[in-house]
Amino acid sequence: MQVSLVILAAGQGTRMNSDLPKVLHQVGAAPLLHHAMQAGRALEPEVTVVVTGHGAEAVAKAARAFDEDVQTVLQEEQKGTAHAVLQAAPLLQGVAGDALVLYGDTPFIRPETLQAMLEARRRHAVVVLGFHAADPGRYGRLVAEGETLERIVEWKDATAAERAITLCNSGVLCADAGRLMQLCAAVGNDNAAGEFYLTDIVALARAEGLSAGLVLCDEAETMGVNTRAQLAAAEAAFQARARAEAMENGVTLTAPETVFFALDTVIGRDAVIGPNVIFGPGVTIESGAEVKGFCHLEGCHISRGATVGPFARLRPGAELAEDVHVGNFVEIKNAILDEGVKVGHLTYLGDAQVGEFTNIGAGTVTCNYDGVMKHRTVIGKRAFIGSDTMLVAPVTVGDGALTGSGSVITEDVPPEAVAIGRAKQVTKPGLATKLFEKLKAIKAAKAKGQE
Repeated sequence: MQVSLVILAAGQGTRMNSDLPKVLHQVGAAPLLHHAMQAGRALEPEVTVVVTGHGAEAVAKAARAFDEDVQTVLQEEQKGTAHAVLQAAPLLQGVAGDALVLYGDTPFIRPETLQAMLEARRRHAVVVLGFHAADPGRYGRLVAEGETLERIVEWKDATAAERAITLCNSGVLCADAGRLMQLCAAVGNDNAAGEFYLTDIVALARAEGLSAGLVLCDEAETMGVNTRAQLAAAEAAFQARARAEAMENGVTLTAPETVFFALDTVIGRDAVIGPNVIFGPGVTIESGAEVKGFCHLEGCHISRGATVGPFARLRPGAELAEDVHVGNFVEIKNAILDEGVKVGHLTYLGDAQVGEFTNIGAGTVTCNYDGVMKHRTVIGKRAFIGSDTMLVAPVTVGDGALTGSGSVITEDVPPEAVAIGRAKQVTKPGLATKLFEKLKAIKAAKAKGQE
């Protein structure tokens, strides 16, 4: 069954009080738009069209960052949802199958719900997604008999009896792509707002003798984001769902309410995540790994048996092989640590390759940036990097080599060699006592002069 997606993302979102387009505000470290695109991606769509408007260039860039094959189209004037859908018509011309209309500011529609809509399309020309609202408020009401939708009534046009209906319209709908565009083209704007409403296509379809169907979902799926408060509520809802799914999949969360996931976080079963761990985008953790408390991870990969933290930071490009140990107050960026590497504490490894079973002493720094360019450090297998070693890149330390504590290494170190790069120690017997007496006298003189 072929399907295409039309995702409406043109709104400014004035109630967000922001210069950023509404659909680019983030939940789970990803734009709202990406959530909608991910739900649709599970259907393997033939074509995905994102309709942009406010901040069109930024929205289109974000869409392409998620799916390089996505197509975007500009709605220059926001004249309503039916008008927005019509902007996608040229891109869907000649495309067979159904089209689903989604919204870039409605992040929680599940793929299973969209699949149910496609199945209902076998029985109805137009399928609308509805939900029973605890507080229907000003939602449009769905008048239905079973799964047959008779009409959609906007709140302002509803009678008292119709306003008592709790079955509400989500705005998400599905129809044959060609028929959807035909119906949208027939929508008028004879209403108080002078806009072309997508909801009107149900009445138009029924007038043509076509059936309209209804699929129900939980109200939580239809949560839209129009204000900062709703954005915070959406974040909380996302995190609650992500934590529950992780634990259902066999991940141990020792303090679930303190762990924050990103949209694309992937964690294998029997991994253990400690308290106050934050996942940014692009993190994959294999089965059996452990991330201890107070770590911040983004753009990294942690292999089976590795341990990280507490208080560690892994930045984009950090690759940890099996049984690597990264301890407290360690930062790793764009660095590959091979099997069994140990980086216990107080270290920065950036733009580096570290060979298997090498030990990195406390206070080690790869000095990778000269103010203009980044340079790479390569450390071989089973090497020992002494505490407080400064590795001034570009530099290579060979297999089995050792650096003395406190060294500044500016030249390559051959395999199995010892490199010491520090100033010679000079000892002056008795000088400490004389120096302290002199300093105390200076301090006393200053104090007396201030009296």
